[in-house]
Amino acid sequence: MEYIYAAMLLHRAGKPIDEENLTRVLHAAGVNVDPIRVKALVAALSEINIDEAIKSAPTFMPMAVPTLPAAAPQAEAPKAEEKPKEEEKKEEKREEEALEGLAALFG
Repeated sequence: MEYIYAAMLLHRAGKPIDEENLTRVLHAAGVNVDPIRVKALVAALSEINIDEAIKSAPTFMPMAVPTLPAAAPQAEAPKAEEKPKEEEKKEEKREEEALEGLAALFG
């Protein structure tokens, strides 16, 4: 696929898709270049009008994701443990202090 991507990049940049340019792009991308594949791709693309091929290609249509059946209702949700009122007050005080600190940042 990286060979095709390199060719498309060259096409988009308006550069000729030849062996030298394709090899340079692939080397720049860190790909170990196979000269036989480069020659084959350049030969195959020489007979194709890439702009026309792109226009005639089917567009991607996202598939609808099937919905999963709803899970069976659980008998009872586990009840959260109640915190002592002193802990709740401490948490509220910490939250207020944190919010005051944030307010100081935004003036």
